[in-house]
Order: sequence, then C-alpha cells, then structure tokens
Amino acid sequence: METKNAFYAQSGGVTAVINASACGVIEIARRHSDRIGKVYAGRNGIIGALTEDLIDTSLESTEDIAALRSTPSGAFGSCRYKLKSLDANRREYGRLIEVFKAHDIAWFFYNGGGDSADTCFKVSQLSASMGYPLQAIHVPKTVDNDLAVTDCCPGFGSVAKYVAVSALEASFDVRSMARTSTKVFVLEVMGRHAGWIAAAGGLIEEHGIPVVILFPEIEFDRDRFIARVDALVQQHGYCTVVVSEGSHHPDGTFLAEQGTRDAFGHAQLGGAAPVVANMVKEALGHKFHWAVADYLQRAARHIASKTDVQQAYELGQKAVELALDGRNAVMPTIERLSDVPYEYRIGVANLADVANVEKFMPRDYISADGFGITDKCRRYLTPLIQGEDYPAYANGLPVYVTLKNVAVEQKLAPFELR
Repeated sequence: METKNAFYAQSGGVTAVINASACGVIEIARRHSDRIGKVYAGRNGIIGALTEDLIDTSLESTEDIAALRSTPSGAFGSCRYKLKSLDANRREYGRLIEVFKAHDIAWFFYNGGGDSADTCFKVSQLSASMGYPLQAIHVPKTVDNDLAVTDCCPGFGSVAKYVAVSALEASFDVRSMARTSTKVFVLEVMGRHAGWIAAAGGLIEEHGIPVVILFPEIEFDRDRFIARVDALVQQHGYCTVVVSEGSHHPDGTFLAEQGTRDAFGHAQLGGAAPVVANMVKEALGHKFHWAVADYLQRAARHIASKTDVQQAYELGQKAVELALDGRNAVMPTIERLSDVPYEYRIGVANLADVANVEKFMPRDYISADGFGITDKCRRYLTPLIQGEDYPAYANGLPVYVTLKNVAVEQKLAPFELR
C-alpha cells in the first residue's frame, strides 16, 4: 500500500491538554509507518498550511513526543484565523489543497473547537469536489466545553479543576479575613456563551463556601444579584462570586464587552470581575478583591485533571484510527455511560452535526434562582476533574518540552494572507 503523509494543526485558544492530543496523533501515526509516512504540523495552526510553513515531526525524538502529554499550550503554535465560506474564500481553501498535494498529504487532523470543526468540514467538501483524496478528521478541543454531540471536550476538565481549586483556596483566604477586611471575592472565568467553566465554581459549595455564579445562560439582573450577595454576607460574613466572561444584560450586551472583536468575529471580552465587584461596593459598601483567571486557567498543566489528560490523548489516537479506517469529515467523541462509577467510551460524530453548533448549559443544571448548580450538574462535573496527573519536576518547577520544530523545505510560491 502506498505511503502518504499527514498534516496536523492546532487551532484557537490552547489548553493544558491539547498537546496530549498531539501526542496521541503522532504516536499512533508512527505505529502505522506502513501507511503514514510523516506527520507534518502547521506552524501557528492553519496559517502554517496556507503559507507552507510546515514542521517535520519525524525529526523529534520518541521521548520528546511522549513529553507532549505533560506539556501545556500548543507545541507547534496555534492561531485564531477563520476561513470564510467556500464561495467567499475559495482562494485560501484552494491553497490548502495545493499545499497538501505538493507534500503528498492524504490525512488532515485539525485540533480545535467549533470554528475549527467548520473549517475541517469545508476542507473535506472541497477536496471531494476537486477530486483530491483527503480524509479530514477533527480532534475536539475547547475549554468552553461547548462542542455539540460529545459529552465533554478535552481542555475543559482541567480548567474546571483549576477554577474549583482556585475558588476554594481563595475563599478560605477571604473567610479568614472577613471580620475586618475583604468580604466579597470575585473570580472571572472564561465562557463566552456557555457557563460550563463558571459552573465548576459551584463545586466549592460542598466545602461550605457561600458562592454566587453568574452564567451566560441567565440574563444578569443587578437587583437580584445584589440581594443574593447581601443575604450570603449577612449569613456567612463573606461570599465568593464566580462570573463568566459571557455574562450579559437583558439587551444582550456583555458585562465585560470592550467594543472590539477577534479574528473569528467574536466580541473581545475581559473585565466582568471589576464591573461586578464595583456594583457590590456601590450597593453594599463591602470591601472586595477580584481576579481574572485568564490564561492561568487554561495553561495550568500542573493541576490538570487526569481524566482530561487521558481523554485528550485517547481522542488524538482515535482520530488517526478513524482516518486509517477510511472515515472522513468526522470527529471522535466522548460518550458517557455512567456517572458513578464514571465510565465512558470513544464514539464518533459527523462534522455536519458539530460544525458551528454550540452546546449550552442545560437549564436543569442551573439552580432555580439562577445563581448556583444543581445536583445533576454536580454529577456531570465531578468525574471530569478527578485524578491528578502531575508533570515531572526539577529544581522546583515542572519539566516541559520545547520541540525543535524543524521546517520542511517549501515547494510552492509564497502565499499572501489577506
């Protein structure tokens, strides 16, 4: 059987475990050297394919590829670069196929979220229409946990664990000083339209921590929010607020909206925590502190969920297996079989059912008052943050790998991004 090459790229915001998926893809591909020659990675994601800036992963040692499993962020570089519709942007899609042809690439593995699933789907459609044999497999990744069909997304479990642990520890700090100092701590977390990450903050209630959660799924009501905070502070002497960056007013404007947009056309968010904290100060006069988890939550490999790491790796492996089985325009998924004991299996979804479809928090996962989580949500979240998968340490710091990332010789004329 003729040997062909594979292309792998990371897309969008990176996570603590996206490299574990890369590890799974590359390791399984190497075991099938009779069919897959080399795995080329796109430097800075899909931009690397468009500009023919490819990385030859075959020049990386077995040990360094294995070390990806415990290294955070994107080892090959990622990007926020959205390809428009086929009709509006056939130039760039055509360029992808041109690069794939030049480097004898028959497999396309795209590791990202909903927008990336859409790109992967479009590439599969275009290659079919052009008569070029290419199998496009999407490898799921998003801390927001908002991909359709799959029970959960790699990257989410580790962020949820980080948020829950951070909120718990900060709450202990506030509790110890509340008599004469801070009474309200506000933690802002990611989650543009879906409140999965914010929901993780609700897990600290089991430790007796009074917490208020602001979800994107629930319209923000200032008066009800202030009343809830006031009641908790009067009862406990303090409280913690976990606010999603996507929390919004009834008219749809975000509490944190900055007035700018990213490459995907999404509103640039960041700043909900100080907005909320100042509301509390103005209404109740309480001293406050606020923090924005920002990159810390998605880069925290040192406290990654073992479940999350394992699933990220397995989905990378499964992506290659699906390709070798002749599948196209699909994505490996997590199918939950039970909560206690936690059991799951690896499934598969058609990209047509995943691309550009967001999965929101079910209403029955959110408490009746809109400020907390239900037992059903707690049963969903708890298995996803289970287990520790600490990286190796040296001199007090985690040991992370930096790959050589040697460039592949270019064969085509330069291509200008527009």
